[in-house]
Amino acid sequence: MRRTCGSLPAQLPAAEAEERLRRLTRFLVRALPLCRAHTTEFYTRGLWEQLVAARPEVVLQALRRPLPEASGTAAGRWDDDTFSDVFCENSKKLINVHLFALAARHYSLPNLGVCTPLEEVLEALRGESQGASGIKTDEFMNNKKSHEVQAMSELVDKIAKYCGLKQVIDIGSGKGYLSSFLSMQYNLKVYGIDSSKTNTNGAHERNRKLKKHWKTYQSRARANSETQRLEKPMKNEVKCKAINEKPLNNNSTLQSQDQESTQDSVPSCVFTEVAISETSKQTEINLAQAQSDESKLSEEALAVLNVLPADAVDVFSSSRCNYGEICEEEKAQRKMAFIKAKASKSRESNLYFPLTSYISAETELSDIITDLEDCIMVGLHTCGDLAANTLRIFTAKPEIKAVCSVGCCYHLLSEQYENQEDCTEEVWGFPMCQYLKDKGWCCGRNARMSACLLPTESLFYRAVLQVIIEETYGVTKSDRHVGKIFSKSSSFLDYVRKSLKKLELDDSKLPDSCIMDYYEKYKHRMNELEAFNMLKVVLAPCVEVLILLDRLCYLKEQNNIAWSGLVKLFDPVKSPRCYAVIALKKQSCLEGEANCR
Repeated sequence: MRRTCGSLPAQLPAAEAEERLRRLTRFLVRALPLCRAHTTEFYTRGLWEQLVAARPEVVLQALRRPLPEASGTAAGRWDDDTFSDVFCENSKKLINVHLFALAARHYSLPNLGVCTPLEEVLEALRGESQGASGIKTDEFMNNKKSHEVQAMSELVDKIAKYCGLKQVIDIGSGKGYLSSFLSMQYNLKVYGIDSSKTNTNGAHERNRKLKKHWKTYQSRARANSETQRLEKPMKNEVKCKAINEKPLNNNSTLQSQDQESTQDSVPSCVFTEVAISETSKQTEINLAQAQSDESKLSEEALAVLNVLPADAVDVFSSSRCNYGEICEEEKAQRKMAFIKAKASKSRESNLYFPLTSYISAETELSDIITDLEDCIMVGLHTCGDLAANTLRIFTAKPEIKAVCSVGCCYHLLSEQYENQEDCTEEVWGFPMCQYLKDKGWCCGRNARMSACLLPTESLFYRAVLQVIIEETYGVTKSDRHVGKIFSKSSSFLDYVRKSLKKLELDDSKLPDSCIMDYYEKYKHRMNELEAFNMLKVVLAPCVEVLILLDRLCYLKEQNNIAWSGLVKLFDPVKSPRCYAVIALKKQSCLEGEANCR
C-alpha cells in the first residue's frame, strides 16, 4: 500500500484491489455451486451426491478440526493447479475438504490484506473531539448497538473534522441511534433519512426518552456543582483555624511556649487575615465558577434538548437560576430573549432532523434537505441495495465530501445477472465495479444468505417437507412460504400439519403414519444436511468479501475520489457485519491536509 492524500494512511491501489478480486473470483467460481444450492431442495435434488464426493462424517470431522497457521500453499498464490486438488476437474465435486477450508480462510478479509487498520485511520485523522460529556449510550441502547454507535460516531466525527464538515446525512437511520448521538456528543447537524414512517416516529419517541435521561443528568450535575461550591470555603476555614491553634498544641516547655507564642503572635494575625482574605476571594471565585458551571450546564442541556422534536421539549431557561431577587416581569423578558437566542442558534448547529423518504440512486437530496451543504454521508447497517446506492449518491453529488457505510442484509441485494436478464436501464445492487460487470458475475440469493446458520433440525424438517409436497401434491414451486413455523411446532408431525395449512394444501390426504414414515426414511441422512450447511457457512465470509471488494473497486474507479478503503470498525463477536467502506473526495483531502497543518 502507498501513502497518499496528505496525512491519510496508505491505501490499496486500484490495480491491487482488482487483482485481489480477480483471485477471489477464480476460487468462488468453483465453490459457489455449494452456496447457490437451496437446502430446501437438498433431498429432492440429491444435492449431496451432486456436489460432494466425500462422506458426511469425513466432511464434519475435517471442518471441526482446527486449521494450522497460514503457511505454504495456503499463504501463497492460489492457481488452477491448487484448485484441482480441491475440486474434481471432471465432476466438479468437492474432494479435498481440508484444502477447501484453508482456501476459504485465505480469501477472507483478514488474510487478503485489503483492509486498513482502524487505529491507523483514527491516528491519521487525529483531531480533538469536543463533544458534550456525560452521554452514556449503554443507558438507552443494548450492548451491540452501543458498541456500534460509539465506534462509528468517533470515526465519523474525525472524518468530519478532517474535512471541515458540520453536516451529516444518515441514510437508513432507523430509530436514530447514530444520528442523535452524533448530534449530542459531537455537535454535528444531522439529517436522519429512513423510508419507514414507523422508524421516524420511533426516532422521535427515542428522543423523548433521551430528554428524561438528560434531566436526570442535569440534576446530578447541579447537585455536584453546588456541593463543590460549598465545600471549598469550609476547607479554607478549617485551614485558618488550624493555623491559629497550632502554637497551643505544642508540647515544648512553658517558656518555649511563651517564646513561640510571642514570636508567632504577629504572623498568626497576618496568616489569619490572609486566610480570611483568601477565603473571601475563593468564595468569589466559587460563585463565579458556579455561575460559569450553570451557564455551561445550560448550554449543554440545550445542546441535548435541541436534538429533540419541538413538541417534546420543555424549554430550559436561565431565569430558573437563583442569582438574586428578580421580578416576574424581568424573568419573563429574560426567558423570551433566551428562547429567541437559542432558536436562532439552533438553526445553525447541533440539530437532529428525522425525515421520512425513500432513497434510490437517483434521489435528489436537495429536494429532501433544503439547506443541503457540504457534508458526510453515513449508513449503519444499511440493508440491501441501500448500501450500494449510498456509494452511488456519494460519487454523484458534489456536496457529499466523504462517506462511511456499513452494509448488511446481503440477501436483499438485487443482482443484474441473477435471472440472466441484462436490463441496462435499471440500477442494481450487485455488481457495481466494471470488472465484475464485464464478467457478468452473479452470486445468487442462496449464496448471499449462506451466512445465516439455522438449526440443523429446522433445515431437516423443511427439506423432508419438500419431499412430501412434491411426491404427494406434485408441487415443485409455490409463491407461498412456510416461514418460522419450526419454532412454533412441538414435533415433526405438528410442523408438517401447520406447514401444509399455511401452504393451503389439504393435509387430510396424509395420515399421521404416512408423515412419520417420511421422517423415519430420512432421519439417518440428517448428518448430510448438517455437513452441507457447514460447507456453506465456511464459504460465507468469501461471499461477503466479494460484495465488499466490488464496492471498493467501484470507488477506486471514480476520478473524484482521493482515498478509499475497507476498515474493520466493530468487534465481529458483537457485530458480525463489522466492515465499513470509507472514502474521501479529492477536495476534502486538500482541506483536511490544510487543517492538519
